[in-house]
Amino acid sequence: MDATKLCWIDGSKDNPEDRCLHGHAVAYIGREKLEYDCTVSATALFLLKTLTENHILHEGNQMLPCCGHFYVPDKELENVYISGCDNGIDWTVKHNGNNVILILENGTETIVPLEEYRQEVYQFADKIENYYKSCSPKILPDDKFIRDGYTAFWNEWHRRRNA
Repeated sequence: MDATKLCWIDGSKDNPEDRCLHGHAVAYIGREKLEYDCTVSATALFLLKTLTENHILHEGNQMLPCCGHFYVPDKELENVYISGCDNGIDWTVKHNGNNVILILENGTETIVPLEEYRQEVYQFADKIENYYKSCSPKILPDDKFIRDGYTAFWNEWHRRRNA
C-alpha cells in the first residue's frame, strides 16, 4: 500500500484547520491494483483496525473512503466512528491463524502472512502520521463534539499502532 499526492481538502500542503488528510491511495492485492483518491487518514485507521478485527466488504466503512464527514467518539474517547458517504473502494479482511485473507469484490482471494500485512499497514499509517507531524499544529474548533472526535481518532490510532 502507498499514498501519494497528500493534501488537505482545499488542495493545500498545510491547512491547520483541516483534520482529514486526502491523497491518492494504491493497494496491491494479489495481482489486482486498486487505486482511489480518498481520505487517507481514515484509510490508515481502518487498516490499523484490521490488524485485530475482520472487515467485511460493504459492511460499514470502505477501506479507501471518499470522505469522512465527521468523527463520532465513544464516551471514553478511545474509539471513533468515521462517518462518510457511500463512495469508495472496499474489500474483505479476514484473519485465519497467522494469515490474513483479503477478498476483493470480484471474489479474488489473496492470503498474506499476518506479520507481512502488519508491516504494510504500519508503513502506510506511519507515512500518514508523519505528514500530519510535518504540518502546522491543528487548530480545533470550540465545538466539543468535533474536538472529542479528533482526540478519539488519535487515541485509537496510537493504541492500535503501538499495540
